[in-house]
Amino acid sequence: MEQKKILGDERRRFILQLLQDSSRPITGSELAERTNVSRQVIVGDITLLKAKGEPIIATSQGYLFLQQQSENLVYERTIACRHTYEDTEKELNIIVDYGVKVKDVKIEHAIYGDLTASIMVSNRQEVKQFIEKLETTKAPLLSELTGGIHLHTLSAPSEAALEKAEAALKKEGILLES
Repeated sequence: MEQKKILGDERRRFILQLLQDSSRPITGSELAERTNVSRQVIVGDITLLKAKGEPIIATSQGYLFLQQQSENLVYERTIACRHTYEDTEKELNIIVDYGVKVKDVKIEHAIYGDLTASIMVSNRQEVKQFIEKLETTKAPLLSELTGGIHLHTLSAPSEAALEKAEAALKKEGILLES
């Protein structure tokens, strides 16, 4: 039995509900399969939802609805790093091993100004998936445009976790110091 396509606004409401209810990112292919449309249609739907102000981000693992922060206080910090392509996994694992989430990567581009890409990894499994996607797509890192220099926005449940992650990155020579 062929599944019926979900059309327009109804499909976008369905996608939004799926993302809001999910604690993990959902790929465009999975959303396409669930709604019986192409992945390209999903990309358009996500764009329309973002244009309406829905806090949806695209990560390397799929689409994620940014839940409003609950009463749990979250500490954020931006750090500057420099490393080679080969040390990307080491850098991310050091950070997540202290219970810290890597939200994004930013570089300053000579023409475009600040460029930011979502990463959203908070454990070794997510780092592994990120690295696998990097290797299979052969996509360059943003930091390759800046000689390895980049910023990360980090979030953690405590200042102490952020301090420990920074100290470990410093020890490895990854943290860029002023």
